[in-house]
Amino acid sequence: MKLYKNIKILLIEDEDYDVRRVRNTLALIEDAFNIKNVVSSGNDALNLLKAEPEGYDIVIMDYQIAGGLRGEELIRKIKFVSPLIQVIVITKHTINITDFDFANVLLEAGAFWYCTKYPGDIEDFIYQPTDFIVSLFNAYEKRELEKSSYKSNKKLNRNIEDILSKKVIIGTSPLTVLLQETIDKLARGDINVLINGASGTGKELVATNIHYKSERRFENFVPINCGSIPSDLIESELFGFEKGAFTGANSKKAGLFEIADNGTVFLDEVAELPQSAQVKLLRFLQEGEIEKLGRTQKFKVNVRVIAATNKKLEDEVRAGRFREDLYYRLNVVPVYITPLRERREDVRDLIHYYLDFYCKDMGMSVPNITPDAMEFLLNHEWPGNVRELKNLIQRLLFFFRGEINLEGVKSSMLKRPGLEEDLPHIINFKERDEILPLREVEREFRKKYFTFVRDNSASDAEAAKKMGLAPPNLHRMLKELGIK
Repeated sequence: MKLYKNIKILLIEDEDYDVRRVRNTLALIEDAFNIKNVVSSGNDALNLLKAEPEGYDIVIMDYQIAGGLRGEELIRKIKFVSPLIQVIVITKHTINITDFDFANVLLEAGAFWYCTKYPGDIEDFIYQPTDFIVSLFNAYEKRELEKSSYKSNKKLNRNIEDILSKKVIIGTSPLTVLLQETIDKLARGDINVLINGASGTGKELVATNIHYKSERRFENFVPINCGSIPSDLIESELFGFEKGAFTGANSKKAGLFEIADNGTVFLDEVAELPQSAQVKLLRFLQEGEIEKLGRTQKFKVNVRVIAATNKKLEDEVRAGRFREDLYYRLNVVPVYITPLRERREDVRDLIHYYLDFYCKDMGMSVPNITPDAMEFLLNHEWPGNVRELKNLIQRLLFFFRGEINLEGVKSSMLKRPGLEEDLPHIINFKERDEILPLREVEREFRKKYFTFVRDNSASDAEAAKKMGLAPPNLHRMLKELGIK
């Protein structure tokens, strides 16, 4: 044990005789302890602590102090004013140190330790001097550990606040306010959630808010796009494998559920899970255990599951593509995110939010939107929902500075018939001075094409199918292009 110096003590004792005995006991290691103040009432002690919450490390208090404020009530008030301070109770209430009920009452109130006042040498010391001093050192070490933990948690809380500030649910429409209230309620619990909503409505955004507002916020949030993982790899990705489980398994691999232990797994596009993975997921939801490939014994993990889909799972169940028992396990609390066209009151808020957000990111001033351009945006159907709106704002800021007018908005909209009207911004075969490198033209074309197909598809799996790509290849290309 370290021998600390200048451990600051507040002594609450109303008998001069016992004050002297405490001083005599602590004088045995005089460099370690500093009785900074002595008070004879609970209220005086609280006033000192309120004036200087960090001014004391340990409170030594008589259990049967004079006045109305004493005992467990005083301990609770001390811990409320200064949560990190450690409280040691001395009492003549009982000589029987095995009085567990009394000890339990003190510990529940927030005390660190207690002892009787009567040592072998009652004239000079409190309790057994060695044990009493050791308890003070232990109390101080506990305070230092709690202080370090408090600082770490404070830093983590700031990080989480930063995450939530970038993942805010924007909008003031009744439907959005209801969604925000639902998220707050779900964050207070720990039950499984199924989020329903069209592509681009912000299902992962909702799941992220639930996790980072919950008790699991300091643990991992692991998002998984079930449609982007090949069916023959999904089980090993979700649940992991042991070394030698199959040809090429040269080392063991932790599955995403294992990585998320004590945190949250977000299963996006859960309807794309193959039947074999559905069986293992159901078993986990029932028993809290996962099976690794190549491992004979199951092992438990503590994971909250939030799933999302843009399909009607009831139809998938009826068609035999999704297990009914798994559906009911996931759908404990359903959350439906309405399309943007059904909450037009949010469009203006979203436009201003993303203009501010991307302008800060690009280091530019926020351009003005003309009234007719804003009116056009407010009346747009937004088939790609919030994702379409975000992408449009980014295109507008890329092409226009200072002011965004109606013509600019219309020219930046992705048209369903084709992309020809948007291409002049990239491909211009008339202006010789504006010829761009082939690689840049290809990149801009790909970004517009990929964005267009995603905005007009129910899911990324469907978009990949339309483009003739395997889902993993689509996600790789989206990542390379910086498209989320």
